[in-house]
Amino acid sequence: MVEANLVLTAGIFLTALALGGLLALRLGQSVIPAYILVGVLLGPYAPAVGGVSLTVVESTEVVGLLADLGVVLLLFFVGLELSLASLIRKRSQFLRSGAVDVAVSFPLGIVVGLAFGFSLVESLFVGLITFNSSTVIIAKSLIDLEWIADPESEAILGVIVIEDVLTAAAFAVLSAVLLGGADVASLGRTLGQAAVVLAALTLLAYYGSEWVDRVFDVRSGELFLLAVLGATALVSGFGLAAGVSDAIVAFLVGAAFGQTSHAARIQDLLAPSRDLFAAVFFFVVGLGTDPRVVGSVAGLVLAAAAVTVAGQICSGYAAGRSWGLSVEGASKMGAALVPRGEFSLVIAAFLLTAGTTPALRETIPAFTVGYVLLTSVLGTVLMRNAGLIQRVAERLPATDQS
Repeated sequence: MVEANLVLTAGIFLTALALGGLLALRLGQSVIPAYILVGVLLGPYAPAVGGVSLTVVESTEVVGLLADLGVVLLLFFVGLELSLASLIRKRSQFLRSGAVDVAVSFPLGIVVGLAFGFSLVESLFVGLITFNSSTVIIAKSLIDLEWIADPESEAILGVIVIEDVLTAAAFAVLSAVLLGGADVASLGRTLGQAAVVLAALTLLAYYGSEWVDRVFDVRSGELFLLAVLGATALVSGFGLAAGVSDAIVAFLVGAAFGQTSHAARIQDLLAPSRDLFAAVFFFVVGLGTDPRVVGSVAGLVLAAAAVTVAGQICSGYAAGRSWGLSVEGASKMGAALVPRGEFSLVIAAFLLTAGTTPALRETIPAFTVGYVLLTSVLGTVLMRNAGLIQRVAERLPATDQS
C-alpha cells in the first residue's frame, strides 16, 4: 500500500493504465476493459503474487473526485454529440430504426433479469444495462475501421442517440425512485423535482443555444475551459441534489452546448480531460470489483450475453434495413451495436451507493462489469468480422439483395 504517498500512487496507477491501454490496442481491443482490469489488479481485491499483495489503492476516496468528473464528462460528451437538428430533420428514419432496436433489445434484458429471480425494479435496471450500446467503443471502432464516412455510420450513431435518450429518461425515473426511498410523499416530491430539472434542461438544450453562446463567449482558452467544466459540474451537482443523476444532467448540459458555436472548441479543449477522467472512472469501477463476486455471477453474464448479443445483432440488422441500408451495411450495424460500456458502468456505479437491496448494491454491479468486459470484446471482434453476419443474412430467403 502506497496511498500515504499520493504522488507515487498516482504515478503507479496512471502508468499501469497506460500500459494496459497499449496492450489492449495491440490486441485490437477497446481500452475500457483494460482500464477496469487494471483497477481490479491494483485495488483492494487484488490477487497476491508470491505472498505479496498487488494492492496499490485500497479505497476509491483517493481518486473518487476524478472518477465522478469522468462520469460527468463522459455523458457531457455524449450529449455534445447529440444533434437535435439532425434528429428532427430525419426523425422518421431515426424513430423507425430506433423503434426496431428498442422493441427487441430492451425487453430481452428485462426477461433475463426476471428469469434469474430479480424483482421488477431490479430487472428494469438489468434491462437498461444490457440495452445501451457503448458510444465510446463504437465511435472509436468506426474510426479505427474507417467506417466513419460510410452510410451505415449515421444510422449506427442515430440508433445510439435513441438508446441514449431513452436510457437517460428511464435511468432518471428509476434513480429518482431509489433516491426517493419508500415514502410515497417523499418519492412524489423527488420525481416532481426531477421532472422540473429535466424539463428545464431539455428546453435549454433546444431553445437556449443563443443564450449559451453569448454567456460562454470567452476568448481565453484557459478561462473557457474552466467556465465550461465548472458550469457542467455545478449544474450536475444541483441536479443530483434535486434527485436526478448527475450523469443525466451532464448529458443534457452537453446537448445544450452541442447546439452552440462552441461545440468544436469544447471538443478540442476538453477531450483530453475527458479521456483522463474517464480512464480514472473505469479504473475506479475495477477497484470496487471483487473478482470472486463477478465469478459468482458468471452464469448470469454468459446467459445474458448469449441472449442479448444474438438479439442485438438481429435487431441492429433489422434497424439498418429499416433505415435503408444494404445487406452489407445492415450487417455492420448489427455487429457495431453489440458493445456495452460507459452508460452501463455509470448505472452500475450509481447502484453501488444508491442500491436498496443486495442485488442492486452487489450482484447487478458485479454482473455489469463482467457483461461489459465480455460484450466489449465480442463487439470489437464482430465489427472486424461483420462479413460473417452478411453471409448469414444473404442466405435468408426474405433478404433483399438490392
